[in-house]
Amino acid sequence: MTLEWEQVIVHSVDPAALGQWWATALGWVVVHTSDDEFEIRAEPDRLPGLEFVRVDEGRTAKSRLHLDFRPDDQAAEVARLEAHGAKRVDIGQGEQSWVVMADPEGNEFCVLGQRRQ
Repeated sequence: MTLEWEQVIVHSVDPAALGQWWATALGWVVVHTSDDEFEIRAEPDRLPGLEFVRVDEGRTAKSRLHLDFRPDDQAAEVARLEAHGAKRVDIGQGEQSWVVMADPEGNEFCVLGQRRQ
């Protein structure tokens, strides 16, 4: 038996707006849109993707799953994402080498520090 990782589903009040925010943030392309779904990928035929699916209710608790990103330059990437509308958030992480941020709908993600050699 073989499993292929297709995508990560993100529930969203406004899938098109949040999906476009992430497409711009990551430099990914839009591969599917409908009234209730918005899917992006790094390249049209490359998996996995991110699919934003409409839900009626906003997020009410801490995310149980989040994405981690490792940039070449953490400070520059955090500044770029803040300029794009992300916010730094405190989820009780204390002083760490990573920065916890949230997208416009409050979904947390981390911008990691430099990889240890």
